[in-house]
Amino acid sequence: MTETPHVTETTRVMSPVLVGRSAELAELEAALRAAPGAVLIGGDAGLGKTRLIREFTARAADHGARTLAGGCLELGSDGLPFAPFTTVLRGLVRDIGIDGIAELLPRGDTSGLARLLPEFGEPEGDAASGQERARLFELVLILLERLAERAPLALVIEDAHWADRSTRDLLAFLIRNAGAAPLLIVVTYRADELHRAHPLRPLLAELGRVERVRRMELARLARADVAELVGRILGEEPRPGLVDLVHRRSEGNPLFVEALLDSDGTVACELPESLRDLLLAGVQRLPEETQEVLRDAAVGGSRIEHPLLAAVSRLDDAALSRTLRPAVAANVLMVEGDGYAFRHALIREAIHDDLLPGEHTRLHTRYAQALEEDPGLVPPGRLWVEISHHWHAAHDATWALVAAWRAAAESRKALAYAECLAMLSRVLELWERVPDGAERIAASHAEVLEEAAKAADDAGEYERGIKFASAALRALPDDPGTEVCRQRASLLELRGRMRYKLARPGFIEDMQEAVRVLSVKRTAVRARVLCTLAQYGRLTTGIGDARDAATEALEIATAIGDVAAEADARITLFCVDIDYDDDFGSLSTIEEAARRAGVHRLILRFAVIQSHFLEGAGRHAEAAEVARRGIAQAAEFGVARTEGTFLSINLAEPLVSLGRWDEAAQVLRTAREQDPPVTIRTSLEVLAGEVALLRGDMATARARLAGSQEIMDVRLRWVKTQDYFATLRLEAQLLLAEGRPDAAFDALRPVLLETGLPDDARYTWPVLLLGAIACTELDDPSRLAGLEARAAGLAARGPAQEAFRRAFEAEAAYARGRRDPAAWDAAAAAWAALDRPYPQAEALLRAAQSALTAGDHDGAYERLGTAAGIAARLGAAPLGERLAELTRRVRGPRRAGGGEGPLGLTPREVEVLRLVSAGHSNRDIAEELFISAKTASVHVSNILAKLGVTSRGEAAATARRLALFEPATRP
Repeated sequence: MTETPHVTETTRVMSPVLVGRSAELAELEAALRAAPGAVLIGGDAGLGKTRLIREFTARAADHGARTLAGGCLELGSDGLPFAPFTTVLRGLVRDIGIDGIAELLPRGDTSGLARLLPEFGEPEGDAASGQERARLFELVLILLERLAERAPLALVIEDAHWADRSTRDLLAFLIRNAGAAPLLIVVTYRADELHRAHPLRPLLAELGRVERVRRMELARLARADVAELVGRILGEEPRPGLVDLVHRRSEGNPLFVEALLDSDGTVACELPESLRDLLLAGVQRLPEETQEVLRDAAVGGSRIEHPLLAAVSRLDDAALSRTLRPAVAANVLMVEGDGYAFRHALIREAIHDDLLPGEHTRLHTRYAQALEEDPGLVPPGRLWVEISHHWHAAHDATWALVAAWRAAAESRKALAYAECLAMLSRVLELWERVPDGAERIAASHAEVLEEAAKAADDAGEYERGIKFASAALRALPDDPGTEVCRQRASLLELRGRMRYKLARPGFIEDMQEAVRVLSVKRTAVRARVLCTLAQYGRLTTGIGDARDAATEALEIATAIGDVAAEADARITLFCVDIDYDDDFGSLSTIEEAARRAGVHRLILRFAVIQSHFLEGAGRHAEAAEVARRGIAQAAEFGVARTEGTFLSINLAEPLVSLGRWDEAAQVLRTAREQDPPVTIRTSLEVLAGEVALLRGDMATARARLAGSQEIMDVRLRWVKTQDYFATLRLEAQLLLAEGRPDAAFDALRPVLLETGLPDDARYTWPVLLLGAIACTELDDPSRLAGLEARAAGLAARGPAQEAFRRAFEAEAAYARGRRDPAAWDAAAAAWAALDRPYPQAEALLRAAQSALTAGDHDGAYERLGTAAGIAARLGAAPLGERLAELTRRVRGPRRAGGGEGPLGLTPREVEVLRLVSAGHSNRDIAEELFISAKTASVHVSNILAKLGVTSRGEAAATARRLALFEPATRP
């Protein structure tokens, strides 16, 4: 459990644990084990050097090492020479006293250290000769090495960028001359402070060539690490979008993450003063003319091309280069190609926020004018976005609107839908302030709203899209003409689709109304609307109606020669009547149609159904490959957050099937962080919950189940999809893992009642198998009747469903007491053929239990060994524990040819005697060894006879006296 971060008006929220530095921490620990040596740790301010050192020293202490630490002061060469070593000695005096230090020095003479600490007396004379300096250095080294001989020692010198000359010299002496004692010298410094003439630069280069010296550069945190850091700070999973915002503004700097994050889980709109001061410290030391050009540059963004900055600053190339050189030398700016980038975006933000209102307007106007005069000053594809931004910031509504409209078209062409939506939103925001806006952009208010709704749909911003579509419908003229009807139908279909993706009511009604309002029957619009109606109608109004709508759509598309509408209709018909026995012929026809259409929506939709079909057909590796390619295509098409996350489900599912759980977990984590639509999140939650449960992480599994149930509670009011049975499946698995089979069976009851859902068999067979397992654990075969009746109405199409059918029938027989190893071996072989290791291992466990019941001790042991290897490879801890427990009972295969144990007992009698010694009854022994109580009684009688005793107690006493079993088995 992590501690709750404490927040006040004067403190940042901070993470209770170190995040994202495991590799660096491991390297430091390895260096300490390999000491003597040195580690030089560089990194920008805020990257966590001090936090890393704190964690390292704590771990070092846990392993018996001592740490001495001192820091350099910002005064540097202006005073306080040897400051960090003075701090080290002062701490050592507190720890072991002056006498303790004297014991470590030659002849106990501490006077040589007097120049570092007054407690050691007065220096010998006012002036320090070279000889005395050398003696001082030698004494410090002797002291540290003798301390290290007692226990490994880490000497930590922090903030070496502020080190004075004397400190640098002593550090260099110690690193070069350390002997064999386990002494590790760790030096930290701010890389961003090392301007080109900084005196630490040559020393670092020189020390880097010394044997046993390691250089370590702390990098900025990756997005995944920022996500973990934010979660640790807040004590809960961050809300969607927060991680992206924090990562973008902080650029992975842990200090900036903590500074930007408010205690309520939001991002600070303004930089905290302490952070602003830190960011501007380097800027304020620069010449005034350089600071002025930096203000010009800050208006242009985090990166700016040299020609554009020259145009805005009105300096020629030579003057601009000369003016910016101090900023580059001070690491405020970095040269990137033909331009410049601020070392950190927050530096630019801090400079920009310091502009006066007049400067702000003047500079943004200059940028807009410069770009209009010379479009080549920015990379292709960014011109109108940049111009709109600068006119908007300069408060010129007319030119900001015109530029935003052109920028929207530019962004749409580049498949940058989020940017397109942002530009169209700006157009709508400025509409009332530009009376002649419609004439300037040659588009009506309704047309702008429609374009915004489409962009919102593509960007996954469905809430906004529904509002734009509704506003566009209200803005349409009351005209029964063909064009207005077409617009109305398109907007209704679009709104209905977005309503469905948010699990909102009214989506079917929108699509039905869209079909009704079309006055012309044989158009591409009608075909598309019918396809959408069929696609979502099969989840509500019934598969028959969906089939009829899709069939009509295909007829229209074929008649008018619309390739895109034809592909759409064929995909929908395939989904309505999916058949996993198909030889892939139907999909080949659909793929050809989708490729001929060349529409990215259809290409991605085909990737979805193809990967879905392959997974359902048991072709897991192929399904994963198709989904992976689809995700890459979705990113290229600019719909990674929507279609890309949907395809992430189709990638994660086969990865789970294949036992590649780490990959699946990463795919699911990435998809969930993108804040996908609610209709996608359910499957992400279920799959993540199943992976957690298989690994024994019950808490995460419960959290994921709760998230899925919350979504399904909303969706079930209007629609039941495959996610419904998947959620029930996870709930039942969790209840079985908790030892609550009765509750698990109750959770599955809806599956017995709900029939005729899309892709029914694929999602029903796994649930029926769980129901049979619950019957076994309840020892109540009477409950099987309902499950078997449901199974009788299901076809087992394809090898995957056939494997589930085999397992279900074997489990039903097992629940009735008919324990047939051959049936379970057949099920295990079916799973192995599909390359599904986890259900294969579970089937082998059942086969082993059945073999034990039949008395096949060796066969059980062999099956358990195979299953245990699978469970270990997967990291399936709960299954591994069950296998280990059963293996312990089996106690290994018998020797070939049999053989006797101690006192003439057979191996089986030895097992029975062990359990008798543990106080077990005959019934307990029978259950433990999978034999009947009568057989157990016979074994006990034989044991008493062979031992020459008359009671179970005497038999147990004999076993104890002879120490036949380990103490843990004794009563």
